[in-house]
Amino acid sequence: MVSAGSLFGSRQQPLLGIDISASSVKLVELSGNRAGKLVLERAAVERLEKGWVSEGNIENFDEVAEALRRLVKKSGARTRQAALALPSSAVITRRIVLPAGLSEEELEIQVESEAGHYIPFALDEVSLDFCVVGPSKHSSDDVDVLIAASRKDKVQDRQGLAEAAGLKAVILDVESYASRLAVARLAQTWPKTAEAPIVAVFELGASTSTLQVMQGEEVLFEREQSFGGAQLTQSIARHYGISSEEAENKKRNGDTPDDYRVAVLRPFVNNLTQEIARSLQFFYSSSPYSAVDRILLAGGTAAVEGLAPAVTQSTETACQVVNPFEGMEMGGGVRMKSLMREASTYLTACGLALRRFDK
Repeated sequence: MVSAGSLFGSRQQPLLGIDISASSVKLVELSGNRAGKLVLERAAVERLEKGWVSEGNIENFDEVAEALRRLVKKSGARTRQAALALPSSAVITRRIVLPAGLSEEELEIQVESEAGHYIPFALDEVSLDFCVVGPSKHSSDDVDVLIAASRKDKVQDRQGLAEAAGLKAVILDVESYASRLAVARLAQTWPKTAEAPIVAVFELGASTSTLQVMQGEEVLFEREQSFGGAQLTQSIARHYGISSEEAENKKRNGDTPDDYRVAVLRPFVNNLTQEIARSLQFFYSSSPYSAVDRILLAGGTAAVEGLAPAVTQSTETACQVVNPFEGMEMGGGVRMKSLMREASTYLTACGLALRRFDK
């Protein structure tokens, strides 16, 4: 949404994927070797204080910008082009059908005309972008076109953060689209079946979790809920009578009392498993499907001890913590120990970095 074609356009130049969430800023840089294999050059994270980013809104601009500057510096990245993303809640997307064979200029005119029917704001208040998805399934004379629009102030916040950190935002994506791209790359390595597998991807954040159910390139279901890792922090603080800051530090460092697993962690895992199973039931009740083939867990809460096995047992579906870097070569700038511990948190950042290789 930075410019026409930027959301889905091709970028072959070096590119940083920058993911800004409520709890951290993450950076990923990918390259390709001569054999055509992806190489992870850099992956780094910088924590954010609670409240600096809330529901996708940048509440403390200067503090977040400084955190991004520190992140770029400690990553050692020399690349200055970046791909960032907006949360799905800040972007309106619609798929429309237009006649095939239109020029770029004719497409822009048609898109602006159609966009007015779907966007509840004046067009001069939004940044608008589009891409031709492909031939329409219903008519060989038409093409499907995806429109994406967001209020200009949301776009300018992301652009401004990049500029404040010495970066240039050349792509502004949607978080859910970026994570889908990362999952689609992984799916290419899965056993081939007659039909594309139905995959449920849960991104478990600090306070908000999202579910995307997809089959190939088609998104069958999306849902956002208010549960996540912050609830575990609150449980630790409440049970041991300590502050939220102390509880968060103990959770991150593994510095927990002997009874933690039984008294705090197990109830949290049980509750989170129930929420995940309930979200899947919403999908089943609102669609013709009664099962998914695979469940992937991403985000900072995904790697909580015992969660994936509990979900597998509860849903009777194979569940795993996602590693978006699976199958990649590791560059010299990668710290393997911390990366393997936090790999699932990089799903969106990895998807943004993959935009470099879009065709």
